[in-house]
Amino acid sequence: MIASHLTAGSLRPILAAPVAALLFLVQAPAFPLLAAETLPSPESAPVLVIDGAIANTTDGDLALFDMAALRALPAESFTTGTLWTEGTSTFTGVPLRALLDHVGAEGGTVVARALNEYSVEIPVDEIGETYPVVAYLIDGEEFPVRRKGPLWIVYPYDADPAHRSDASYARSVWQLHRLTVQDD
Repeated sequence: MIASHLTAGSLRPILAAPVAALLFLVQAPAFPLLAAETLPSPESAPVLVIDGAIANTTDGDLALFDMAALRALPAESFTTGTLWTEGTSTFTGVPLRALLDHVGAEGGTVVARALNEYSVEIPVDEIGETYPVVAYLIDGEEFPVRRKGPLWIVYPYDADPAHRSDASYARSVWQLHRLTVQDD
């Protein structure tokens, strides 16, 4: 007659954990938080390839972007001088953080690679919400390879002395063509 000794008060601790778990499952989304997604394939020649530890792709293990796909993502603009240009220019592009979020990046380091095979590692925890940008416009115009294009990782150097550092300058990859996300 064990059941005769159980009261509503004595059942509370026994039922609390299963009931809480059931409530969590009922309120949880019907899809995983990091569900892989197939991104739209580029309609013209890709200008950027993202690979490595990413969940969302366009083609197998790659996320390919043409200029239209990059322009469809959130953009930031800022005016700054650089070591490599005369005066100041207004750079417009996708914040690197937004681009990594878009592809479901799951790593701790991004390797940025230029057309000439220059590469540099960028720690993900050093990427801000709005900087650097993967710039696709300078002063409102696309820029060709001979002018450091068509993509350039740019920091708002004039906005903060922290952006005028050897690390930021080294990470300012022009003629960017590939980002590889490494799961450290």
